[in-house]
Amino acid sequence: MSQEKRAVRWEKDGHVATVWLCNPERRNAMGPAFWTQLPQVMGEIGLDETVRAVALCAEGPDFSVGLDLKEMAGLLSGSPDGEVARRTKFLRELTELQDSITSVEACPVPVIAALHGWCLGGGVDLSSACEIRLAARDLRLSVRETRMAMVADAGTLQRLPKIIPKGYMKELVYTGKDVGAERCKEMGLINDIYETREAVIQAVRDMAGEIAENSPLVLKGVKEVLRFGEDKSVADGLRYVGVWNSAFVFSEDLDEALAAFMEKRKPVFKGR
Repeated sequence: MSQEKRAVRWEKDGHVATVWLCNPERRNAMGPAFWTQLPQVMGEIGLDETVRAVALCAEGPDFSVGLDLKEMAGLLSGSPDGEVARRTKFLRELTELQDSITSVEACPVPVIAALHGWCLGGGVDLSSACEIRLAARDLRLSVRETRMAMVADAGTLQRLPKIIPKGYMKELVYTGKDVGAERCKEMGLINDIYETREAVIQAVRDMAGEIAENSPLVLKGVKEVLRFGEDKSVADGLRYVGVWNSAFVFSEDLDEALAAFMEKRKPVFKGR
């Protein structure tokens, strides 16, 4: 990677990768470095066959205050080549931002987010691309684009309806209001609440570790089958999982699971 300031970094402990938003001085605002580095990091993780789960965490008191309006001012600026060129440029650059967030959703293994402090705009886009969200009690979340005279355009409107009931989703996106951790849990946006930032980060990493104890073949298979079935009928989903298991169920990991059960020990999976 280039020598630009790090906005996203990752580390690995065993089979768990932890992705850090690491620009706390800017409250993890999403500037050019973030949008470039996030898909790079997720791509590296996706290629690492030893990673079985991902914890998405943030340095500093806030998860993310969303788009860095100062550093990303060019996104909304004019073009010397005229209005058509301006709109074409905007669409091209917006698509790149959308693809950056989608890289999290496209990760082949489960991704869990630790939310705390402010989670605004792009922070909601990012967290909604994760499969599980836990939060600290100080969480304040808002689809802030609505109050900024913009339509949220990096995934919130597409992913939230698949996470929470439509009435709650529309409350968030039409008002743009700030909601706390308790309300987010009522809506089903987060699973559990922890008292501090440190506690929620530890909880997310612990959950990732628990997930990572399972066969990587199964984890990737479950994620792929769930993803396929989101917009399909039950019959289509059953057919797909049948085809998937016919290809992958007869594995060394299955043999190991059966042997471990009979021997009353913990299985050691190798992804084969």
